[in-house]
Amino acid sequence: PMDLGDERSYVYCTGGGVVGVSSDDGKLLWQYPNWRINIANVPTPVIIDKERIFLSGGYNSGAMMLSIKHVDNKYAPESLFRLDPKVFGSDQQTPIYYKGHIYGVRPDEQLACMDLDGNIKWTSTSANKFGLGPYTIINNMIYVMDDEGHLTVVKATPDAYEPVTSAKVLEGHESWGPMVFVSGRLIVRDLTRMRCLDIMEGKS
Repeated sequence: PMDLGDERSYVYCTGGGVVGVSSDDGKLLWQYPNWRINIANVPTPVIIDKERIFLSGGYNSGAMMLSIKHVDNKYAPESLFRLDPKVFGSDQQTPIYYKGHIYGVRPDEQLACMDLDGNIKWTSTSANKFGLGPYTIINNMIYVMDDEGHLTVVKATPDAYEPVTSAKVLEGHESWGPMVFVSGRLIVRDLTRMRCLDIMEGKS
């Protein structure tokens, strides 16, 4: 969902590009054909504000910031910048927009922080790679899982990559399922097991 100016809309990535439709009647408001991922278009569009949408994907597609402006009684999409996948992209999980910055795991498996102009602020070290696993932000901390069930907690700050702690919480094989946080507990899962973790402050 996106509030496009004063109009409620929904944004979709399709085989023919990315589109916006009205929430009232489903009519097409705008379309942009120059963002296509033919194999698997997995990450969800990230809504930045009432004009900007951040798009990312795998299969060598990289990332893009799209602007949607109201011009002459119609909506006009325009690319603000496009990034090579070596700079930023996402194979499976949807990046997170948080306090003016975008966080996500790139195709090279590095956790990265980027500003809204496409500048990388930091990446994790070569010893800290995360694969296709999920991540979320809770209480100013990034919880990021690798493919084999290692959970790492990193400060959600643009200043530097600052890991806080890590632990193996799943046996691990395709630990890709999105995490769920509720009432101080984090639910994680791999291909065969689900686990509920108490992550309240002071708990181990």
